[in-house]
Formats: sequence, C-alpha cells, structure tokens
Amino acid sequence: MRYDPPRSPGVRPRSPVPRLTEEASILTTTFRELGILPETAEALEAVGIMSPFPIQEMTLPVALSGSDVIGQAKTGTGKTLGFGLPLLESVVVPADVDAGRAAQDQLTDAPQALVVVPTRELCQQVTNDLLTAGKVRNVRVLAIYGGRAYEPQVEALKKGVDVVVGTPGRLLDLAGQRKLSLAHIRTLVLDEADEMLDLGFLPDVEKIIQQLPVKRQTMLFSATMPGQVISLARRYMSQPTHIRATAPDDEGATVANTAQYVFRAHSLDKVEMVSRILQADGRGLAMIFCRTKRTAADVADQLSRRGFAAGAVHGDLGQGAREQALRAFRNGKIDVLVCTDVAARGIDVEGVTHVVNYQTPEDEKTYLHRIGRTGRAGNTGTAVTLVDWDDIPRWQLINKALNLDFNDPPETYSTSSHLYEALGIPEGTKGILPRAERTRAGLAAEEVEDLGETGGRGRGRGRGASATATATDTATATATEERAPRTRTPRRRRRTRGGQTVEHPGAGTAPEPAGPAGGAEDSGTSADASGEARRPRRRRTRAGAGTASQTGRAEHSAHAEAPAAQAGEGASADGPGDASGEARRPRRRRRTRGGVGTRPAATETAPES
Repeated sequence: MRYDPPRSPGVRPRSPVPRLTEEASILTTTFRELGILPETAEALEAVGIMSPFPIQEMTLPVALSGSDVIGQAKTGTGKTLGFGLPLLESVVVPADVDAGRAAQDQLTDAPQALVVVPTRELCQQVTNDLLTAGKVRNVRVLAIYGGRAYEPQVEALKKGVDVVVGTPGRLLDLAGQRKLSLAHIRTLVLDEADEMLDLGFLPDVEKIIQQLPVKRQTMLFSATMPGQVISLARRYMSQPTHIRATAPDDEGATVANTAQYVFRAHSLDKVEMVSRILQADGRGLAMIFCRTKRTAADVADQLSRRGFAAGAVHGDLGQGAREQALRAFRNGKIDVLVCTDVAARGIDVEGVTHVVNYQTPEDEKTYLHRIGRTGRAGNTGTAVTLVDWDDIPRWQLINKALNLDFNDPPETYSTSSHLYEALGIPEGTKGILPRAERTRAGLAAEEVEDLGETGGRGRGRGRGASATATATDTATATATEERAPRTRTPRRRRRTRGGQTVEHPGAGTAPEPAGPAGGAEDSGTSADASGEARRPRRRRTRAGAGTASQTGRAEHSAHAEAPAAQAGEGASADGPGDASGEARRPRRRRRTRGGVGTRPAATETAPES
C-alpha cells in the first residue's frame, strides 16, 4: 500500500501535502482495534463485518483524528465504510450523552454531517450502509435526492436528522428554500468525485461547500483522480492526506478477481449470445450494461420473452420503477438487471457473478466501473464485453489505456464453440430458458412504491406510471358518468318543443265527432301517429322553423279546400282519404309539410262541431 499525493504538471499545491510511502501487507486486524466506538463495532459484527479492507484500515486512523483525507482505491474495495465510520463517530447523538462522551448542549436537530453523491441509486446505498453501521447508536440518516416528493423530505428535516446523504441538485434546492440548514455541518464527504466531474456537478458541489462552516473535516473519495478533482481538493481542503490503497498482488487497473472476456459480435446476434451466457454454469446474479436507454429497455423485454427474470434501470423510467427493479434484484426476485451507466457507479449488490457489456463503454473509466459490479469484496466474477465491428477503434483505445491483452477480439457468434468453452456454457444450450429453470418470482412480484414523483418524466413513462394511469382512467370514467345526465337533459327539452308542434293538430281533432269525414279522421290519425314516431329522429329546430314559416300557406290551403269539401264532391271517405294520403307523402320528407296536412282537417271539421 502506498500514500502518494498526485501532482499535476505546472500546478503547485496551496498547502503542503505530506508524502508518505509505505509497503505493507494486509493485516488481520479488526474494527475494534482501529479505535471505533464499541456500539459501531457491535452493529457491524451483527451483519458479519469483522475485518476491514485495505482502504478502510489505512483511512480510519487518519480520519478519526479529524484530518482531511483523499481516499483513492479501486471500485468494490470498501470506500463507503472508509469514510462512513469516521463520519458516524463525529456525530453527537443522545447515546453519546448517556455514555458520558458528550454534553447535553452539543445535541442538535440540524444535520451534523453531509455526504454528497452523484446518483440516486448510490445515495440510497450509502444511506443504507450508514443506517446499518449506526443502528446501535440510533443515528438518524436521511437520503435527499430528486424524483421524490419534497414534502416527506422536508418533514423529516423538521423532525431532526444527524446525517444527510444527497445528490447536488436536490441539496441545493432545499438549501436555497431554507428547508435544509448547513450551518452545523462538522464533516463533509464527497463520494465518487470523478463521476460528479463527468456529470457536470462540480459547480453545484462548490456552491454547497461555500455554504458550509469553514471549520470542518472534509473527506474526498474516488476511484480515479482527474486534475479538476485535485484542484477542487486543494481549494477546499486543509492539508489533506492522500491515501492510495492497493493490494500487493493487484497492481493493475482492474480487480484481479474478475476474469475478463472480450468477443467481437454482430449486433443482430447479441441477444442470442447473452441468452446463452446467462445459462453458464455457476451463474448467479447478472448485470447487463447498455449505452442507450432504448437499447436497455429493448434487451430487457427480449430477455423477459425468452423466460429470464429480467428488469431494467434507465433514465426514462420513473424513480419508483427504478427503485422497484433494484429492490427486486437485491431480493432475488429477478436475477438479470439490464441498465445504463446510471447503475455503474457504487452500486453494491451481493451475489453478482457476471457482468455483460452489451455495448462498448465510452472510455476506460466507464469500463472499470461497469466490471467493478462483480468481483467485489474479495469475491470472484466474470466480465464479458461484446464489441461491434464499428466499435473496434474505441475498444482498442480502452484496451491500450488499461494495458489489457484484447486488442483484436475474436469473431464470435452464439453458436461458436470457443464461447461455450470459455464461459462454461453446457453444450446444447438454446436461446430460451427451459421452463424447469424459471424459478424466480419476477419483477411483478415487487411492489412499486408511491414516491409522489415530481415532474412529467416520473409519472408519464415506464412501469412506475401504471398506477397513475389507472387512477387517471378511473377519474375519467367517473367524470363521464357524472356528465351523462347533463347530455340527456337538452334532448328532453328539444322533444318537448317537438311535442308542442304535434299537439296543435291534435288539439283541433280531439273534439271532432264522427261524421262524413270519419275515414279522413282515421287516416289523419294514423298519419299523425306515424309522424310522431318519426319526429324524434329528425332535428326539432327544422320542424319548428318549418312550421312557423309554413303557417300562412297552411291556412290558405285550408280556406281553398273547405268549399270543395262542403260542395260534396266525392263526399265519400275516398276524397279525404286521398287528401290524407297526399299529406302523408310529404310528411315522410319534411315534417313541416305534415303540419300543412293536419291543419286543414282540423279547419274543415271545426264548423261541424
């Protein structure tokens, strides 16, 4: 192991940085021997954590003394507890007052320690690790990140917290609203600082640091140390000790416990290859990394159709769906997680044996973090990279930067014998998982937590939107049922107007007794009945307008026909019957003419009564 502060060319540090070089072997010490509190050691022993990793062993003595620390180690070597244990020791809680280690006036409900992380998934993981280590002392740890509702986080801050773990955006937001007080922060930790640089968070991080007290302890941990991260450390840290921890037998950039395989594959054959790789002997949990969100979603769907218990984590999913997939993966309900690089940083899931790079990573740092999801904490793992023909130049740059031996990957297909031999795939394995091996509960067995997600991205896309969509459909159906009576009410009013139009001829014929025009009366009545049956099908407005406009012509026709009827020309029922027939024919075409036919009948019978 070696302490070695980095120096960029042409830049002198503002404060002297101690340079220490020490070659040592990994000692079999325990956390109790390193001087942590008995309650913290008890909490770690309860979950089976007894001995520290190299980065933890070298960091704890320096950090517990209150000095600023820059910790650099490979991914998967235990950096979280390397800064988490000193951070928990610096927090004053009621248990310390009861044990006589602190005074009552040192207690406060404001946050005393702050951890800044780049991604939401890493924020959750660090929070869970700190809760585990601080369980006996009852340290209050709160995760603050975007994609969740503001109200629960604000309420938790009002009740009081000891440690805040958050992403830069939401931390700045709450601090700007004066919901988060940073005046009592004693310890600041910047985790995965190089990833925050890549994501463009360093300006936000600097704004957060400027709101903190000047007198504090600052710890910065990262797998790599770019020049901008070193400049940030020199501006805001006081004489930091740079700790670079490596095992004597692991000098390369990658972890020695991870076996790496690189194949040149065709894009149309990759899913077939992955389906066979997932059936290799000894395969536990597997993570498949893609460069784009669309590819991740498509690969997860195809693997699910082939019988694998697969889930997806990418930026187009709502926060609830992302957390659902990660919980199902940790709980073993699914054993294949297809994700973009959002899950390549700091995510620690026990039991991951295989990592597949479905698409070539952007650079060597992304490659290191991807394959770092397996082979963690001393376990062995397998990393497989599938390189398209178009991605060969990019891969050769990665290969050269990491000094690997895969400059010219062999051309490989899903039926290639060397693929089966290298990864231990049984002969005869097909691209569909046999039904007898489909033993996982699946993603649907994990419930989606209602997070009160903010913004359209969380509500409108992905599996997490299903509950919201159902509620929306229900509300729409209810509103439609409530509006139904209002749509029928105008129709009743229109029928009433149509009925009034029909009642005028009926009122004239009602007192008419049986007489010479009895046949005409019967025919007129049937015509009226048929007219009434047809009227609701037509537009009442035309009937009203037509009746009003034809009133004068109807009266004129009535006066012209009355003398002919009284003269007895065809006094039999045939004459009026013919007239009624003539009235019925126009009534089929226009309702207004029906009024013309009925009004003369009423007019000629009126004198007889």
